[in-house]
Amino acid sequence: MKRITEFRKLYGAERSTTLAELKNTYRKLVKEYHPDKFQDEVKKTEAEEVSKRVIEGYHFLVSISPETAVANKDKYIESISNNLVVDFNHKGQVLRLDFSDGNSYEYFGVSRELYVKLCQSDIQTRFARRKICETFTYRAVTQQPIVAQ
Repeated sequence: MKRITEFRKLYGAERSTTLAELKNTYRKLVKEYHPDKFQDEVKKTEAEEVSKRVIEGYHFLVSISPETAVANKDKYIESISNNLVVDFNHKGQVLRLDFSDGNSYEYFGVSRELYVKLCQSDIQTRFARRKICETFTYRAVTQQPIVAQ
């Protein structure tokens, strides 16, 4: 949640900001903080750091955008419906679920209490589908496909 808030603040974006608006803001920020605009080495270094954050923020906000979720809904539904949760990890309020088809998703705002319930659940895949997958903001995380041995 902290990253979402931080990047939305950097972009001045709301939850309802469209991808087109986000892209326009991204272009403006990249132009404003492009390191080649600065002659002073200190300012150039600062601009490089800000520009890295701008790029990282853009990719992150695009990945959690409602438009992105709609575009990838079929793949997401197939992944969570037809595959088992093979691994999971909770850090802060971010829960990562790895599915047996090799797809992984990060869910934001998952409390420690809900994570403990997931760990204690008899059937973790079913618990995740019912309580997490359709409830929380998520994004796809790249991962290599799982190879059976």
